[in-house]
Amino acid sequence: DAGPMAHPIRPDVVIEMNNFYTLTVYEKGSEVIRMMHTLLGEDSFQAGMRLYFERHDGSAATCDDFVQAMEDASGVDLGRFRRWYSQSGTPELTVTDEYDAASGIYRLHVSQHTPPTQDQPQKLPLHIPFDIELYDEQGAVIALQYQGKAIGNVLDVLEAEQTFEFDQVPVKPVPSLLRDFSAPVKLYYDYSDEALAFLMRFARNEFARWDAAQMLINKAVIDGVARVQHGQGVELSQTLLAAFVAILDDSELDLALKAEILALPGEATLAELFEVADIDAIHQVRDAIHTRLAEAFGARLAATYQSLRLSGYQVVHADMAKRALKGVVLGYLAALDAEHADALVREQYATADNMTDTLAALQVANGYLLPCRAALLADFEGKWAKDGLVLDNWLRLIGSKPAADVLGEVKQAMNHPTFSIRNPNRLRALIGSFAMSNQVQFHAVDGSGYRFLTDLLIELNEVNPQVASRLITPLIQFKRLDEVRKALIRAELTRLANLEGLARDLFEKVSKALQQ
Repeated sequence: DAGPMAHPIRPDVVIEMNNFYTLTVYEKGSEVIRMMHTLLGEDSFQAGMRLYFERHDGSAATCDDFVQAMEDASGVDLGRFRRWYSQSGTPELTVTDEYDAASGIYRLHVSQHTPPTQDQPQKLPLHIPFDIELYDEQGAVIALQYQGKAIGNVLDVLEAEQTFEFDQVPVKPVPSLLRDFSAPVKLYYDYSDEALAFLMRFARNEFARWDAAQMLINKAVIDGVARVQHGQGVELSQTLLAAFVAILDDSELDLALKAEILALPGEATLAELFEVADIDAIHQVRDAIHTRLAEAFGARLAATYQSLRLSGYQVVHADMAKRALKGVVLGYLAALDAEHADALVREQYATADNMTDTLAALQVANGYLLPCRAALLADFEGKWAKDGLVLDNWLRLIGSKPAADVLGEVKQAMNHPTFSIRNPNRLRALIGSFAMSNQVQFHAVDGSGYRFLTDLLIELNEVNPQVASRLITPLIQFKRLDEVRKALIRAELTRLANLEGLARDLFEKVSKALQQ
């Protein structure tokens, strides 16, 4: 949505159709269907589904046919909603609020804006379902109402600017916004650290609790990057530290949700917070936050890890949740005490009776460059050398090694008997993990990562241009990078553009990227 290949769910014009089997079509497309369910409710949505099949089963059908069936079955006007199918880009919701204590009226001012994209400079307002809830200072829910009428939790944002008014609000509330990720939009609301910590504790919606934690970390990253750029150290508020310690201590919280909340966002995700992403500073700040949290957790980590041990493997939610949390805790233990973590990782790898625990141990060994890393990776490769799909995990670990010598290991892994550039799975596992997940090393300022990927794309242009058009993604999404890295990537893209016989799959992406 934010790159040169931004396109609507239903593109109007294409050069190479293979380039449009994308996250936009599949992931955003499914989000749009889910938004219809949110807007209509279960009964009306199912009525729409029945009508859709009655009308179109056995025949070719369009997006418009689907929306029309939903509209006819529910009686809800989805005219503006149809713009989701024809408009590219990610909408941004900016929310402000005001509270009048004398009248007990609370107002939410919502504005929507979709930034221009390369294919569409002008955007129109969309129909956005905006799920909210209000809380008082004790964490109790405040009913949504106005002039004696109850208001549902899902607000219809239809205009560029709207105000929603609620009365009989006894205190200034803490709003929980975009619950259940009710629309694929970016939300901007000036939450304080205290308000986010409050939502982490009291929000009834599990997504809202996770999202509050993400926003709290995002704020710390933005502040930390600014401090690092000014030669200062990373500092975390006591509010943030206490909020995360409370999550670890919460005996009532679902362990799977706890694992999601405690797992920090990846560096590629954090880079999206900035107009210009300082790759090295983001890496430094994320590592510092992870270490500070580990220090705040302290002895709780070892005790929690021991409490999550299982006597045998079962595919049940409770055990899956324990395994997920155990992997996250093991990562924090590595940040706190590498020597102790090395022993735990060796033990977990040796005794694991399932791939989840095995890979969790390998990921911590690899991510923290523990002394056991080389031996465990070699053992895993030896056990699974003849099972390509399992060995893809080994290739991903090689590609994501957070060290300056990773490119040498990647090139060495390309000589493995199971690796072939004609095999898309092997390519995505090894090269994809290096180029898309290993931010610092791929974006090395000497340009070595860019040259390596471009050389490979030139080779793939002859044998599998469709895979090449997927792997080129980190090169064409250079808009957020600094000028030095932009220049290095432009040089590589120009080298591709000048290639004789460049496949249409690559030509479309390279040409659009160079037009930025």
